[in-house]
Amino acid sequence: MVSRKALRDFVGLENCEKATRDAMLNFSFYLTIGDMDEAFKSIKLIKSKAVWENMARMCVKTRRLDVARVCLGNMGNARAAKALKEAEAEPEPETQVAMLAIQLGMLEDAENLYKSCQRYDLLNNFYQASGKWQQALETAEVHDRIHLRATYYSYAKYLESMGDKTLALTYYEKSDTHRVEVPRMLQDDTSSLEIYVNKMKDKSIYKWWAQYLESQADLDSALHFYECAQDYLSLVRIYCYRGDIQKASEIANNTGDRAASYHLARHYEGHDIKQAVHFYTRAQAYNNAIRLCKENGLDDQLMNLALLSNPEDMMEAACYYEEKGSHLDRAVALYHKAGYVSRALELAFATQQFGALEMIAEDLNESSDPALLARCSDFFSTHSKYEKSVELLVAAKKKYTQAGNKLKDVSCLIHMQHLMALLKSGDTEKIVFFANVSRQKDLFILAANYLQSLDWRKDPDILKTIIGFYTKGRAPDLLAGFYEACAQVEIDDYQNYEKALDALTEASKCLSKAKDASSGQLEVRLADLQHKITLIRKFVHIRSLYSEDAGEAVQLCEALLEEPELDPAVRIGDAFGFLIEHHCQQGNFQLANRKLEQLQKLLPSQNVSYYISQASLVALQKELGIPMDRSDNIHISKEEDEVEEDLNMF
Repeated sequence: MVSRKALRDFVGLENCEKATRDAMLNFSFYLTIGDMDEAFKSIKLIKSKAVWENMARMCVKTRRLDVARVCLGNMGNARAAKALKEAEAEPEPETQVAMLAIQLGMLEDAENLYKSCQRYDLLNNFYQASGKWQQALETAEVHDRIHLRATYYSYAKYLESMGDKTLALTYYEKSDTHRVEVPRMLQDDTSSLEIYVNKMKDKSIYKWWAQYLESQADLDSALHFYECAQDYLSLVRIYCYRGDIQKASEIANNTGDRAASYHLARHYEGHDIKQAVHFYTRAQAYNNAIRLCKENGLDDQLMNLALLSNPEDMMEAACYYEEKGSHLDRAVALYHKAGYVSRALELAFATQQFGALEMIAEDLNESSDPALLARCSDFFSTHSKYEKSVELLVAAKKKYTQAGNKLKDVSCLIHMQHLMALLKSGDTEKIVFFANVSRQKDLFILAANYLQSLDWRKDPDILKTIIGFYTKGRAPDLLAGFYEACAQVEIDDYQNYEKALDALTEASKCLSKAKDASSGQLEVRLADLQHKITLIRKFVHIRSLYSEDAGEAVQLCEALLEEPELDPAVRIGDAFGFLIEHHCQQGNFQLANRKLEQLQKLLPSQNVSYYISQASLVALQKELGIPMDRSDNIHISKEEDEVEEDLNMF
């Protein structure tokens, strides 16, 4: 039996007129030889939408998107053309062809295209849009776990719209949105909602239910659930409303909750000032407590509160003591503590507080007012404190005009030569002793530079001495550099980003104190340091979040890898190692292996087993059958990891 069958390119054109058929023949010919201009000229006169739609379907098979755009334009299908234009942002050609197939109703082709390019996120969306929820859930659980919670949430919304609230509740819980969505869904079914609240034993849900009960004026039940939620502020608020101040005070004192203490302090302020000051203090609202002390003459409590507060509050308290004319020693101490050294000195001189003068003089340096320095120098000279008097004169830039000036210069030179000799000898104990005895800034710096060449990582005493010498030598930029070195050791040797973050924070503080911190070079260095701190703080947060919300932590880590200039602040190997460990623990060995391959491409010359645990590498080899010598930079060490040594840096 002989039958006629149209070629693939001509399906749907069996009954068309000869001109259309000839145009299609010419179009196919020119398309085959690559002459696109002649190909489009041959079909520009075709008016049949059926012909153009057939050609567009053919473009799905041939994956000719350039031809498809022309077809969609002649079909007048603006929506499909717009969707295809938006799909061009995707990197894989298959995803663009899949979008064309979807617009033409070729759903099976679209599904196969998404699978072929492994774009399971788009496949997941495709299943959801098609109402194929089981396939969408399976895809998310196996291949698209980054969108698993979002898929659960979308399915729960769908189930709720279909009236299946029981199953919707389950998927709201799986998506971790049940604390908001379930009370919203069940708000018209109070009995079911109450059963759910008691069943879940969740603080957030307890608090929501307590607020609902309070809005219904059921305060006894609301108190019970606020207590279950450990919402101490609400407990104190209701007890104050009821007039049970004793119970409210017990809660605030026993829990130490700052918000609860603040609310109770506001309540006490109208009739019991001492209790109000007490609870403002527990709430760390020192400015309010200071205000009450000043208004009610509680001078003894005022001093303690001011010392706990910020410099502005200290200055206000000092002004209060000075204006009152009593406890001027407290005024001097507070001015000094708040950083108003000049004012503290003036008041100390005016009131003849010699002990306070000696303490304040320790903070004076060459940046202080020369007149004050000279005045302090005269004071110490009068009281036979000649060494301190000379230090203040030098700080004020006055030359030695007394008989001992040459002896002082010679003494400095001898000290320097002596220290250089000790540095050459390598006698660390004598070097430290001599630097402490000489108390000269340059010698402190030289000694600290020498100590850095020793193995300070394993000797906490040397580490502390280096920090102390740079501090005494008033070299904040050098101290900042040392803190940066400490941070790098913590990252490179121990992968301890928490300690590294502490060290870099100290380095930032030191750089901010440098004399020429406003110079361009130091500003750039400080900006780079702040960028490092930001990246490391994100990685520390990711690792701490993992125990509470592993999915969120993994998403944040993926985003962190997109940060510019991530390495060396956070080593790429550590970030990839975090993801590989997670996927191995979850049993996603295919995904873990892909991450491992990415890491190998980024670090081809490094041993990636440094970043990944032995157990995970063994599991990958076992589950995927990866040969142990697959790559020169993968091997599993049989030696145990070195135990981290605590430097006790801070």
